[in-house]
Amino acid sequence: MKKKIIVTLVCVGIIAFIVFKLATNKKKINEKNQPAQVADVRIPVTATQVSEEIQDIELVKTGMLAPFKEAKVLSVTSGNIQRLLFKLGDQVQQGQTVAVIDTRLLEIDLQKAESNVSKLKRDLQTYTELLEGSAATQEKVNDIRHSYSDAQSLSQQLRRQIADATIKSPISGIIGNKAVEEGMYITAGGELGSIVNLSQLKVEVYFTEAEVYQIKVGQKIKLTTDIYPDKPFYGTINFISPQANQAYNYQVEITANNDKNNPLRSGTFVYADFSRTTRQKILLIPREALNSSTQDASVYVAKDGKAVLRSIKAGAEFGSKIQVTEGLQAGEKVITSGQINLKDGTLINISK
Repeated sequence: MKKKIIVTLVCVGIIAFIVFKLATNKKKINEKNQPAQVADVRIPVTATQVSEEIQDIELVKTGMLAPFKEAKVLSVTSGNIQRLLFKLGDQVQQGQTVAVIDTRLLEIDLQKAESNVSKLKRDLQTYTELLEGSAATQEKVNDIRHSYSDAQSLSQQLRRQIADATIKSPISGIIGNKAVEEGMYITAGGELGSIVNLSQLKVEVYFTEAEVYQIKVGQKIKLTTDIYPDKPFYGTINFISPQANQAYNYQVEITANNDKNNPLRSGTFVYADFSRTTRQKILLIPREALNSSTQDASVYVAKDGKAVLRSIKAGAEFGSKIQVTEGLQAGEKVITSGQINLKDGTLINISK
């Protein structure tokens, strides 16, 4: 009996030792599999503060040319286009017929309506005479008069629809868009095309509060383009907005005659030289702080030990610095070197 107890105790001890050994080995394996604790890696960069300086700003604005006049050619009535009298690029005059809608069914209805008008007119005359001889009632005469008036209205309406089927150009200009083809069905209000008048051009530019008081309506403005770099155009300020927009800028419109020998087209970028300079307090950053071109400008701002990507709007260049019109405030720090290793939120270490 004692022998059995001893054997049992030995077996229990061996099993307990095996379990303990397995647990110890598993703990060691788990410890080995734990990822190594890596200290935060900070990218070394250099940074400089956004400065606020007073500079002489030349009043040269960039804008896009737009047509002096632009209009859509719309159909007043519905029907199939019987004749289409224009092609893309055609020069048309105001009031010129540009399309004709099929009116054959309307003309049949008009003949019926006018025949009914003639009949009712004779009936009204006859019953009016009978009423004078007490051979007809006033009620009968009134009914015929009412029917006669309705028939006249229908006839006038059909005449108007037939007249509207001849579509005329609303302005003089060039066909810039053609939306239909001959034979197509068009609904009332449908667009046949568009006309642009390029005999004159206009350009819209925007001024700050400090700039807008330097110009006036009627002032002559020199316009230049990259298309004709040696050919200046001259325009006139014809509108200055009396109220600033949400960005605190004032809209200014300039009109200019187009040159037949050097024609400009809508959508062309132009530079408007107002021959003025103003002293303004502006924000400047080093050119090397930009991550890309001035058209799609962005910088990294150093904030709370991190690099924060920020989109900005760039203005004029002043030597090695560039103006910032939106996106930064004076005193903020922009990163000027080390950007190639950065992304939004990267930890940084600013070198002294």
